[in-house]
Amino acid sequence: MQDALDARQAQGLLRQLPTPIGERIDFCSNDYLGFAHTLRVVAPTSGGATGSRLISGNSALAEALEQQIAEFHGTEAALLFPSGYAANIGLLPAVAGRGDTIVYDKLIHASLRDGIRLSRAKALGFIHNDLADLVKKLQSTEGQAFVVVESVYSMDGDQAPLTDIVNICQQYDALLIVDEAHGTGVIGKRGEGLVGSLGLGDQIWARVHTFGKAIGSHGAAIVGSQLLKSYLLNFARSFIYATALPDHTLLSIQAAYSALELGEEVALLQERVRYFLTNCPPGLRKILIPSATPIQALICPGNTQVMKLATHLQENNFAILPIRYPTVPQGAERIRICLHSFNTNEEIDKLLNVLAASHLV
Repeated sequence: MQDALDARQAQGLLRQLPTPIGERIDFCSNDYLGFAHTLRVVAPTSGGATGSRLISGNSALAEALEQQIAEFHGTEAALLFPSGYAANIGLLPAVAGRGDTIVYDKLIHASLRDGIRLSRAKALGFIHNDLADLVKKLQSTEGQAFVVVESVYSMDGDQAPLTDIVNICQQYDALLIVDEAHGTGVIGKRGEGLVGSLGLGDQIWARVHTFGKAIGSHGAAIVGSQLLKSYLLNFARSFIYATALPDHTLLSIQAAYSALELGEEVALLQERVRYFLTNCPPGLRKILIPSATPIQALICPGNTQVMKLATHLQENNFAILPIRYPTVPQGAERIRICLHSFNTNEEIDKLLNVLAASHLV
């Protein structure tokens, strides 16, 4: 273990816990709408769920929340999981197996990759958002074909060409799974996600909505048909063998969805994104990955260089972290800027000015 850590240290890749955000200006968290700090709930006195949903952890509150989530996203049913990671490693092995094929965008999250490995299905990756390569891979499938994409990609901030992907999946009888982790609370007038904003809900086989980002809590729900819910309840191991979410978490998710119905924070977040893009200097815009979401990735090649830029920003009171190789490809290291509804225009101006004046980009 020490040898492995020493090797990472020598390569400049050693991970360490960052300094807490504290009083610094937050441009790094996934709390896009500020719900983690602004929503207040009164929780019951009991601290834990006491067991899995299938033993002692089920509750009227959990069932009511699942109904609320299903109605919000326009689906028949929803099933709660303790985290987005648990949802992804539960869903894929439950529905796909030996003899099936999973075709996935090469930039999907690590949790989806792990779920694919656990499924033991044939796995074919296609070039990010490349429809021609998706078609090519679908022509080489066996058994039931599944296509796995994200609505918004966490490291680039771009969106999947979902309407085209839906049409391709229908052509090849493939079942489409969309991870809405960074679309929930962000895309659409109410933050319903990319699927809902495009009116594609009836054409998506399964969606994963994560609560650790814009919802400001933790946990996740898989939404889809009642048949899918019943099946996962019986076969998704990360649901069956996990302790249920406690009441205070269920209440915080419930409060966040009620706030989303108003659409106020979502509209404010989208205005902050427009302000950032409108006021971004041309020199910086050239090295930004094109994105209309709160995730703005500023390319700064090389682990050493991107670390220097991150340190410079932190010294100027910004909570911003570098994204280094191997999390992203070598030469595509970046500063990942996360915009929030609570960031002010003045804070955005200051960030852009510091970046523009830096000799590190």
